[in-house]
Amino acid sequence: MTDTHGAARRGLSIDHTAVDGIRVLTERGEIDHDVKDVLSEALLSFVGATPRTVVDLSGVTFMDSSGINVFVAAHKSMSDAQGWLRMAGARAPVLRLLQLVGLNCHSTVEQALTA
Repeated sequence: MTDTHGAARRGLSIDHTAVDGIRVLTERGEIDHDVKDVLSEALLSFVGATPRTVVDLSGVTFMDSSGINVFVAAHKSMSDAQGWLRMAGARAPVLRLLQLVGLNCHSTVEQALTA
């Protein structure tokens, strides 16, 4: 079953889709201080009901430490709820940031869904 919703805020758009009970967030744009609260809300709003989430970062062109902080906090929250957060498709500059802080990133959403 697939359920799609969309949210757009200052430079970042986030589409929500569910694939076999796993939330998939597809993000496009820039992740910085201006959008960190929107990103955090999108990641954490369903943690209790669906603590398994894949974030498709293939459309993200920039991310600063604000985004890293949100992803680290979301990873912890989902792990605490017996779930997980997986990232996929990050471009080289974003991928490098994720690797520096120890967050894994799969090449594709499909790989992240089946890992």
